[in-house]
Amino acid sequence: MSVARIALVASIGFAAVAFGAAPREAEAQGLDVCYLRNTVLDSATVRPSPLGATTVTLGGAEATLCYSRPSVRGRMIMGELVPYGTPWRMGANEATGLHLPFAVTIGTVALEPGVYSLYAVPGEGDWTIVVNGNAERWGIPINGDVKSADLGSFQIPASTTDNPIEELTFTWVPDGPDSGRIVMTWEHTQLDIPVRRTGG
Repeated sequence: MSVARIALVASIGFAAVAFGAAPREAEAQGLDVCYLRNTVLDSATVRPSPLGATTVTLGGAEATLCYSRPSVRGRMIMGELVPYGTPWRMGANEATGLHLPFAVTIGTVALEPGVYSLYAVPGEGDWTIVVNGNAERWGIPINGDVKSADLGSFQIPASTTDNPIEELTFTWVPDGPDSGRIVMTWEHTQLDIPVRRTGG
């Protein structure tokens, strides 16, 4: 492990304390599978948004969603900071990544084991979720080069949270041994992204 990576992993623990605890899934899984840029300049010590990870458990095995956790900080998020109709990385810093050791269908998109990225096109009602084949990249811009690796997309409705959510948060909600939902909450918005295991 490089010196820069060691410093980065150590600094993640500091960021979790400074910005509020990350989801418990991240503590259990660890962040070692998440893609991180190996330079001091890009390390977590200079980032306003701490790294998070959520464990997706299907059929007794675990996948990991890696993302960064921006905060509201008094801003209007949906429709302003995150414009409707414009591709959004669903986080901050690197692209939001999904590490799969088994095959799944996410929404309507079938995926073999591998590493993928997710981004969204928010709408006032329905959102489009896009699965991309390139995960080891910075989250913006989402331009033609990025879109050339798109593997598929699907639409899901957005709902409203009961209480405001300060930090972007992804959690895993199982619906059965082989299916569940990746639930994104931020500000007053909630998305339930269905995932089903389809193979080994």
